[in-house]
Amino acid sequence: MDILEYIEQEWIPTLGCTEPASIAYAGITASKQISDQASNVTLTVDPKMYKNCHAVGIPHSGHKVGIKWAAAIGCFLRNTESKLECFREIDEEVLEKASELINADKIKIKIDRTKDNLFIDLEVTDGKDTGRCIIQGTHTNITRISKNGQAVFESKAGLEAQTETSARRWAASLSAPEILEVARDLNQEARSKVRNGSELNLKIAVHGLALFPESFVKMTEADIMTRAAGLVCAGVYARMWGEDFTVMSVAGSGNKGIVCSVPLTVLEEERNVGAKKVEEALVLSMLFTSKTTEELGTLSAVCGCANAAGIGLACGLVYLQDGGDREISFAINNMVGNVTGMICDGAKIGCALKTMTSVDAAFRACALAMSGIGIPFSDGIVGHTGSESLANLGKIAKDGMTHTDDVILRIMEEKL
Repeated sequence: MDILEYIEQEWIPTLGCTEPASIAYAGITASKQISDQASNVTLTVDPKMYKNCHAVGIPHSGHKVGIKWAAAIGCFLRNTESKLECFREIDEEVLEKASELINADKIKIKIDRTKDNLFIDLEVTDGKDTGRCIIQGTHTNITRISKNGQAVFESKAGLEAQTETSARRWAASLSAPEILEVARDLNQEARSKVRNGSELNLKIAVHGLALFPESFVKMTEADIMTRAAGLVCAGVYARMWGEDFTVMSVAGSGNKGIVCSVPLTVLEEERNVGAKKVEEALVLSMLFTSKTTEELGTLSAVCGCANAAGIGLACGLVYLQDGGDREISFAINNMVGNVTGMICDGAKIGCALKTMTSVDAAFRACALAMSGIGIPFSDGIVGHTGSESLANLGKIAKDGMTHTDDVILRIMEEKL
């Protein structure tokens, strides 16, 4: 794989949160198999998908939130080509039809606790025909489409789809020196794609500041670190609220995309860093975000913005200050020794404050790393190297926090 293939798979435009958009995409696809209007919908998802759709805003919906709205709306949209930007097609007629389904209690939500990675199984019927779409592993990876029980499409992998994209696995296979080499060797096409996407993410961040009170905005003006953190917070808030801005996602998350790109873009102006250097730092930040996400899983018990994108950002910041693989390893150790354990309790506006914390932590991790300071191997879960620390972080997220995730889910189910 090369960097352009990676960018094609991992640097993806989204409108609103990726999880409800993925459910709506499944709804569009399943509904194309029925001849009349949807009258009943059954949606089965993995626990983490449910968690991430529980309280997040849907663009163009009048700030509707939640998994039932995502499923209902999707069944009345028509353009499968729009994928994770499908919410842009919402109009009053779609909202009215979706509302009728919800008010009539025709949307049934099931949680399949045997699924430990991204899983969507949406079945819709009009009383005569039944359409079904299954998405697994990544947000747009359709593995099966059926009509009245007969397969219309089935991937070569069958129902057991790959759990990560090949791009994510590729990033995970690279060592820090190899990632540095990839970042330094960017061609112009890669630079343009990364640059254009980072500017989109900065736009929603600037817009988001207008949604906050003046007292909060003034707090973010103290220095470049708090300004960058405040912009990230504002961008994530706007996205989780459902504002109409396209965001470039990384490793399946628009919030990760905002975290790992906006501060680096801001630093270009604030510190007069060369454009090429910033573009290389952006790619390095993205690759480390993908590499860490591979350890955590696409959806995780821990906050991916802090534990994946925060780590990616810290590495990008090190690169901007001419640090090498030694300083990157220190920065990763500093992040793992700090933010590990920040829980993911679903996508929602509260994520904005978590991302602000992750940006603050990334700046501090970088400052220490550039002074030759990294949390040592003797401390807790920190490894000898950054790579060892990432592996230990993955063990905490996948094995150690399973029970925590169950408790979080039960609390959230009680609210429905």
